[in-house]
Amino acid sequence: MLIQLTGAVLTAAEMAEEHHVELPASPYVYGGVIFAALLLLMLITVSFSNVGNRHTAEPEHVDPQRQFPDKHDHGQAIRD
Repeated sequence: MLIQLTGAVLTAAEMAEEHHVELPASPYVYGGVIFAALLLLMLITVSFSNVGNRHTAEPEHVDPQRQFPDKHDHGQAIRD
């Protein structure tokens, strides 16, 4: 099986040498476009980093009749 795979790879490599295609732009252009796109995505992500701090935190009302109470407050919620 490995010999057949090797033969297929060598045949594909020979065919690739015959059909050389020139890129329409320089590789630096592709790198620059990708870098600019990732930089834009990073700036969008950073712009949303402070969204959680816009408003003051309201204390959560603790309902003792709740079926499944939220046990993540570690006793810090205001109990009426």
